[in-house]
Amino acid sequence: MESLVTIQTPQVLPPVPVTPGPVEVRGATMRDIPALLTLINDYAAKGIMLPRTEFEMAENIRDFVVAFAGPHLVACGALHFYSPKVAEIRSLAVHPDWKGHGLGRDIVLALEKEALEHNLASLFAFTYVDGFFGKLGYRVVDREELPLKAWKDCLRCPKFQACDEIAMLKRLRA
Repeated sequence: MESLVTIQTPQVLPPVPVTPGPVEVRGATMRDIPALLTLINDYAAKGIMLPRTEFEMAENIRDFVVAFAGPHLVACGALHFYSPKVAEIRSLAVHPDWKGHGLGRDIVLALEKEALEHNLASLFAFTYVDGFFGKLGYRVVDREELPLKAWKDCLRCPKFQACDEIAMLKRLRA
């Protein structure tokens, strides 16, 4: 019988050359899961993100937006709903070879567009790159302003008792 939970062991993230040409930003599909796991779990191995399993990715695949340069996944991010008015931007990752090319911004803007289509009032993120989110209109907030997140996902984080991520919030609507 096939196991429902598969934890991908961290792999060396293969280089992806920066090539001219279009980058396709689109909703993720099930066939993207192996590449998503490789990118996200590479960051998780460095303590920057939470690791994800194949099961978690399949369960949440509709949350994800991906960016592909040809056959290569070069960036991803997810919009995870917490209430009818609030969602989190999470699992935002850009392949190291593609940093500085605006893909993180493109992913966040695509997620914000989706949030507006769902009439959300605000988005939040827990991040180590507050300058990046600040340029996109997010502001630093006290994590106590975001209780839904703390009790749902943070409990499984190894840094729960000494979290060093910065909580950021963006109001989309009054």
